Amino acid sequence: MLWGVCATLCCSGFLGAAEKPQPKPPPPAAAAAPKGAPAKPAALAPGEIRLFDGKTLRGWRVSDFAGKGEVTVQNGRIDIGMGVMSGITYTGDIPRMNYEVKLEAMRVEGSDFFCALTFPVEKDPCTLVVGGWGGGLVGLSSLEGEDAANNETTKFMNFENKRWYKIRLRVVPSKIQAWINDEKVVDITTTDRKISIRWEVEPSLPLGVATWATSAAVRHITLRRL
Repeated sequence: MLWGVCATLCCSGFLGAAEKPQPKPPPPAAAAAPKGAPAKPAALAPGEIRLFDGKTLRGWRVSDFAGKGEVTVQNGRIDIGMGVMSGITYTGDIPRMNYEVKLEAMRVEGSDFFCALTFPVEKDPCTLVVGGWGGGLVGLSSLEGEDAANNETTKFMNFENKRWYKIRLRVVPSKIQAWINDEKVVDITTTDRKISIRWEVEPSLPLGVATWATSAAVRHITLRRL
């Protein structure tokens, strides 16, 4: 902020004969962050590990979808190019129960799901769909054979392109819970429930992120055992 300089007044209320002091130069402005610069990841919680190093696809592979888009890493994020279905699959060891996954995801272009997060629930897989069926649907695919558009987890939200969303998924005995920007969007009891995935996302197994006819980006992917 530029601070003005107050002139010295004589007792008559007018400036004296001395020369008026010159304003001080403003302090140098802080350097602007380069366009597209990566956001600093949050500090890890106890027991939490990073699944994405922010620089390479180490620990990941491009999911083997037909008609997939290009996948690149830049500015601390993984860019998933537009294709029919595209995505990334984690190749490391992961728990099947009592864990929490966090990531940030953004739809860059398109109008369909930009984060279909497939994950294990003991021996069964499931998928958290974010932004599907025209751009706003959230839910689990599948419960009792019904996908995210047709079960009790179905929810509609407004997602803006080129905006980051924080996604958190928790899997514990008898529960699957999920949050988007700290709003709880899924909280279901899994006891005696049939849990499965749609066959289209099988290349995401056991843990992966997929998109449909949409370009997207993901970053800050972490996992914590509970």
